[in-house]
Parts: sequence; C-alpha cells; structure tokens
Amino acid sequence: MKRAPVLNPVFHQTLRTRIAALLSVRAYSFSELKSALGVTDGNLHAHLRKLSSAGYLHSRMVLTERPKTIYDLSPSGKRAFADYLVALKAIIKIASARTRVARR
Repeated sequence: MKRAPVLNPVFHQTLRTRIAALLSVRAYSFSELKSALGVTDGNLHAHLRKLSSAGYLHSRMVLTERPKTIYDLSPSGKRAFADYLVALKAIIKIASARTRVARR
C-alpha cells in the first residue's frame, strides 16, 4: 500500500493555505489580504506571524499617503508551498484511486 505524503503543518490550516495561495500569485497589502479573506485584523496578523516565523513570508513597509505593509512569500515559502501542493495532489490521487476501486 502506498503511503500518503505528510503535509506541511504550517500550510495545512485553512486560512494559511488561502493566504499562501493568494501570495503565490502576487504581493498583497495587509488590507487587501484582510478584504480578500474576510477575516479580522487579529486573525490575519496571527496567521501572518506563523508564516513569518517559519521563514515563509517577506514583508516591507511602503510609504504612500498612508504607510502600509506589503506581504509576499519568500523564496523558501514559495518552494514550501509548491511542495505542499504536490503532496496535497498526491493525497488526492491516492484517495481518488481508492474511491474508484471501491465503486467497482
């Protein structure tokens, strides 16, 4: 029997998966992330801190009419998220194969 891959626990939390999915496409400000995800400041901040602690997040302050923080995945964050997606796809493939066998 094929063993299912282990998922990265930093990304394997719904909100952090969604944050990483957004940041894998482009950088977002805190307010853009908050709006796109529909979460509170405190909730978003806690999850960004978790991603940052793992070394998966870059942030920078941009001074416009109002200072804002811009977030992006770090190179190691991009690699780790890509690996997470590969593992998740492998799990889905295993589950799909078992489901097809069970239906026969």
